Amino acid sequence: MSAPHWIQPHPQGIYVAPADCWVDPSVAVERALVTHGHADHARGGHGETLATPETLAIMDLRYNTREGAVPVAYGETLRLAGGVDATYLPAGHVLGSAQILLEHAGERVVITGDYKRRADPTCAPFELTPCDIFITEATFGLPIFTHPPITEEIGKLLGALEANPEACVLVGAYALGKAQRVIAELRAAGHHDPIYLHGAMERMCRLYEDLGVPLGELRLVADHTKEEMRGGVVVCPPSALNDRWSRRLPDPITAMASGWMRVRQRARQRNVELPLVISDHADWHELTQTVLEVNPRETWITHGREEALLRWHELHQRKARALALVGYEDEDD
Repeated sequence: MSAPHWIQPHPQGIYVAPADCWVDPSVAVERALVTHGHADHARGGHGETLATPETLAIMDLRYNTREGAVPVAYGETLRLAGGVDATYLPAGHVLGSAQILLEHAGERVVITGDYKRRADPTCAPFELTPCDIFITEATFGLPIFTHPPITEEIGKLLGALEANPEACVLVGAYALGKAQRVIAELRAAGHHDPIYLHGAMERMCRLYEDLGVPLGELRLVADHTKEEMRGGVVVCPPSALNDRWSRRLPDPITAMASGWMRVRQRARQRNVELPLVISDHADWHELTQTVLEVNPRETWITHGREEALLRWHELHQRKARALALVGYEDEDD
């Protein structure tokens, strides 16, 4: 069976022809199926936005997209125009993130959006879904990318804190998903002291709490003195790590939570003293293992390191192609 003609990749997204709708379009369209709330997948201006309730809440906070919002629960199937069924399934990437299973004319297509296979206390775990066409991300699609257990990285953070009680550890983490995961993992590791936030992090953290993700006691840096923050963890956007704002902190040890911290040059570029390899994307082993477990007839590879994953498919005698989509960045990792 050849690739389905009803799923059409375009530079601005994936077009579902019978239903006249788009998945994660980079431009405003009449009907958009959105996998999650990061800016490279979600935007305002659509006539209708179909997404999980959590993603819609995140989009409303970030992009003021309340109008035209259509909530879709995990496991719920919507009948779209043209006889297309759409089912939203957990992707394990960030709160509310979903894979979208599209079924039409006897064929099953899964669009993963961004995903990870590791446990994460802030979001529902990835759900393996067999299909004919598997459209996967490849953000960390190189064999060098093997993410360590998060307990090891959180242990490094807490070790630095214990060794420097007069300082603080300043963690750069993206505002949606990564910051909340770091905080939740610190709590799981037994760190129940107040955690201090850059002002830009507060609204998303509060929304996570409103959506049922406990984060413990959070305080704003602006409301506290240097002395109060000694021995504490401070979470800020990556852009604030070396900003004038950080001067108000007590001898900060700069850390960065990202899968890209596996690349030493990236850590050096950001003047990061404590690189924490914490990713919300699948690593190389998880990408390839997921393809084996899903066992699709064909894999389509989106944003990321397509060449290595294409080569892996070739070596394993599996059919694959790369999609030339635009606008996908590593904003979320």
